Amino acid sequence: MGLLSSIKDLLFRKVDQSANVSGSKGGKTSQHHEHKGFSIETHPLKEGSSFRVQGWIRNDGKEHHFIRADQSHNLEAGHELSLFKAKQCIDQLGDKLFK
Repeated sequence: MGLLSSIKDLLFRKVDQSANVSGSKGGKTSQHHEHKGFSIETHPLKEGSSFRVQGWIRNDGKEHHFIRADQSHNLEAGHELSLFKAKQCIDQLGDKLFK
């Protein structure tokens, strides 16, 4: 399998929502936050024994889905890191995030 195939598989794979709850010890798989008028939903993606940063940023009917390479070792830390990354995107890009 080539490098481009690996990248394509990573970016365009189907997200298995049920995989996010296994091993989470009853933690919430999705959390909702507000930042500067934007709605943020954090939903760390379970990958093996860690959680990858993932979430959605919404404003005025528009939505931006983000997945980052950053990982944490537990669900709660995954939510915190996902929220930090979402706020960082909003602070740096604002409404340009949706273009």
